[in-house]
Amino acid sequence: MPYKIKHLSIQGDGITDGPNGPIYIPFALTGELVEGEIDGNRIPKPRIVEPSSDRVKAPCPHFKTCGGCSMQHASDTFLADWKTNVVRNALAAHDLKSEFRPIITSPAQSRRRATFAAQRTKKGVLIGFHGRASDTVVDIPSCKLLHPDLMATMPALEALTKIGASRKAGISISVTQSAAGSDVSVLDAKEAGGPMMVELGALVEQFKLSRLSWNGEVVAMRAAPVQTFDGITVSPPVSAFLQATQSGQIAITKTVLEAVGDAKRIVDLFAGCGTFSLPLAKQAQVLAVEGEAPLLDSLDAAWRNADGLKTLETHKRDLFRNPMLKEDLKKIDAVVLDPPRAGAKAQCEALAEANLARIVFVSCNPVTFARDAKILVNAGYTIDWVQVIDQFRWSAHVELVALFTKN
Repeated sequence: MPYKIKHLSIQGDGITDGPNGPIYIPFALTGELVEGEIDGNRIPKPRIVEPSSDRVKAPCPHFKTCGGCSMQHASDTFLADWKTNVVRNALAAHDLKSEFRPIITSPAQSRRRATFAAQRTKKGVLIGFHGRASDTVVDIPSCKLLHPDLMATMPALEALTKIGASRKAGISISVTQSAAGSDVSVLDAKEAGGPMMVELGALVEQFKLSRLSWNGEVVAMRAAPVQTFDGITVSPPVSAFLQATQSGQIAITKTVLEAVGDAKRIVDLFAGCGTFSLPLAKQAQVLAVEGEAPLLDSLDAAWRNADGLKTLETHKRDLFRNPMLKEDLKKIDAVVLDPPRAGAKAQCEALAEANLARIVFVSCNPVTFARDAKILVNAGYTIDWVQVIDQFRWSAHVELVALFTKN
């Protein structure tokens, strides 16, 4: 019998009513009729009986086999509305509302960082992404998601795989686009001895990589990898967090700068290596708070090497166990916070007690954002607006910036 899709889950699966509760159907859209064999609470291989008008042909030939994208079957308009509603519904679950600005979406082929699975084969090497719910590695020569500069590193990654992987165990290779060349980190590889170190160093020169890390240790660096935050150059440590696309970073930074307004004293919580702290220092005194010292070292070095920035101080602090308190935030005009997916419950409870004019919240998880937003609203803050930003095109991932004010 056919099933009608009522709505989508937060992971992007279609949901319908089954004989024993909800049934989840991948690659389905709201309103569609689907058929298929039920396996537990899923229909893993649905047949579309009546497609939605929002269903489109996937632009990438690897879709459905590769696990990198899950939503290429939906139109851009559908995805934009759905992602906005994911955030809106998360807020509604806590009886919260806000104005929503039009979503900003990164273009295709703009992802500047990715982690590949790589393994040795009888014929050579195989590099790509794991298949959906599978350990199988899928080759992705025509990927429509990754920046061409990342795709251009494939010959280097193949050479590294031949050196570091075995037929029995694959390796993981993270690649980040950098102005000085690709920044590459290899994990789960063979131990690098003397002869291998020489070979790895030669590969870095041959393929013009900026830096190569091997099982967590830097083994060769031709030039320090360079990222730019609003025109300010930074050399991040290995595996430092970086916004997924350049266009997404620009959009988020522009929105944050608008949200802080004319604030002259700003605290940047979960500051990383300065994505927001450094641009903010063009107009205000900034205290950057972060739990990892290497990130703060990179931030501080970038500030010292830049021209025309105002005072920027760094402070190492575990904001989960030791949040900034009311007394730490005296004479502060605005707070910016960009926590990981777990959110910032303890920090928001502390912020709720502070009398701050503006809180700018950057989040990559609508569920924890809504939970934390409720804490602030209960303390008298208002959500002025929410800006949804889609850096992870064709996925269920959602990011946002929100402005909270208190009169």
